[in-house]
Amino acid sequence: MRCQRRAVLFAAPGVVEVRSEGMAPPEAGELLIETIVSAISAGTEMLFYRGQVPAGMAVDISIAGLTDAVDYPLKYGYACVGRVCDTGAAISETWRDRLIFAFHPHESYFCATPQTLLPVPEAIPPPQAALLPNAETAVNLVMDGAPLVGERVMVMGLGIVGLLTTALLAQFPLAALVAVDPLPHRRRAALQLGASQTIDPSGPDGPELLQETLADAGDRRGVDLVYELSGQPTALDSAVSLAGFSSRIVVGSWYGTKPATLQLGGSFHRNRIRLISSQVSAIAPHLSGRWTKARRMENAWQLLANLPVNELISHQFPLEQAAAAYALIDNHPEQTLQVLLNYQ
Repeated sequence: MRCQRRAVLFAAPGVVEVRSEGMAPPEAGELLIETIVSAISAGTEMLFYRGQVPAGMAVDISIAGLTDAVDYPLKYGYACVGRVCDTGAAISETWRDRLIFAFHPHESYFCATPQTLLPVPEAIPPPQAALLPNAETAVNLVMDGAPLVGERVMVMGLGIVGLLTTALLAQFPLAALVAVDPLPHRRRAALQLGASQTIDPSGPDGPELLQETLADAGDRRGVDLVYELSGQPTALDSAVSLAGFSSRIVVGSWYGTKPATLQLGGSFHRNRIRLISSQVSAIAPHLSGRWTKARRMENAWQLLANLPVNELISHQFPLEQAAAAYALIDNHPEQTLQVLLNYQ
């Protein structure tokens, strides 16, 4: 017996539709999930929305069902929170009614095996749980950057990932934690989450403030650790110019097809700067002997539980208005932080 579900579909770049479609009941080893809420990624997901993903690349090698090459129309998304409403013949009834998180596209119902689901802690409501991938990314970024006591750290780009990364870095005994973004509401949120200073890089005094803020006692200018999370390739060149001797730049942005033009003939060459590519789908090899995704995920849940995450959720749209949600993120980023889709 087949049932109906509603699903978000990227029909073409810039075109989002919500379609009704049939789906099969859960197989013997599966659960049927009724989605409550899902989160839209303003970074990776918007590259798919804009058609800025490199041709021939898999949609997502880490999510079952999304391993095919990018080809429109397609489904995407990876942050669904729902409740188990039915079980296959081989699954214990104790799963029924459990609140779970799944790395799954935006669909009102879907089937999944228990191994692919994460139970949501009791203290975390569904909208907050939908931010789990962003929290896990923030944990991964901080692990890859490995901040040290007394370092000067900069976060460039204060979308939801940048803000969660700032909140986590604020727990370290740093000399300075500077958050950089042109949007004032994001800078205000960064201060609330623990940044010691925020800077508008597009302001008339932006470049001078960046340099002055990062001067140490010996007048040797430069930041120890930079996180480039803006999604804008030009920001990476700015990060290189601000980085100090033997510093690290952690690149968490995925630029898609946007080219990055870097000036590598000056300070980069002589300053022994390390560019670190950070991507959450894997654990860094030098940590994998002790760290697993499950251990990292525990820390992500703790980050969410201890933060006023609801203040970071700027908009919630009914699923039927998904096209309006994507258009808002695309055209008015100054109005948004985290945008959610509601299914009930």
